[in-house]
Amino acid sequence: MNDHSAMWLEEIAEGSAAAFRRFYDAYARLVYRLALQMTKDPAEAEELCQDIFMEVLHKADQYDPARGSVEAWLAVRTRCRAMDRMRKRQRTAAAEWIEEALPEKAWSEEQESVELAALRRLELEQVKEALQGIPPLQRMAVYGSYVEQRSHREMSELLNRPVGTIKSLIRYGIHNVRRRLDAMNGKEGGNSQHETFKARP
Repeated sequence: MNDHSAMWLEEIAEGSAAAFRRFYDAYARLVYRLALQMTKDPAEAEELCQDIFMEVLHKADQYDPARGSVEAWLAVRTRCRAMDRMRKRQRTAAAEWIEEALPEKAWSEEQESVELAALRRLELEQVKEALQGIPPLQRMAVYGSYVEQRSHREMSELLNRPVGTIKSLIRYGIHNVRRRLDAMNGKEGGNSQHETFKARP
């Protein structure tokens, strides 16, 4: 650990810009490296690095030397931030999938009525029914990823399957759900395409 890091954090908490610059110069490379390992994306790692140092700037007083080194403190914060970003990305993907999977309709508080609410419940029931009709592993993978917001690695460990297989299960599962929804809504080609994907993992 840098001999001055704890002192710099104390000075940052007191409003020292010079201490913040020294702290940043000392730890920016470490935080960026950790962020890159977690996100696998240089641009996102750079944004995450900036977030961490903004957090340091405003929460320097939260560091407790008795609980570990400055490096460990930064590593924990970086991991937490990275996990938050991944969960947000999964929630966004889930929202986009639901929007595409359900029949196109703009739902808003202004439009909501008893009739529209009933129709929306019916459509959500169709999604649930479609999920029940796909192969079990696909259903577990789609549900785990989009509803429980688990990472691919977490699903890999849970289902005891390689990460690549999990990605395929999710992809084919979504295709199957969409084909079943198309069939329920009388779109042409729904049944034949569903059969093609049913044979997949």
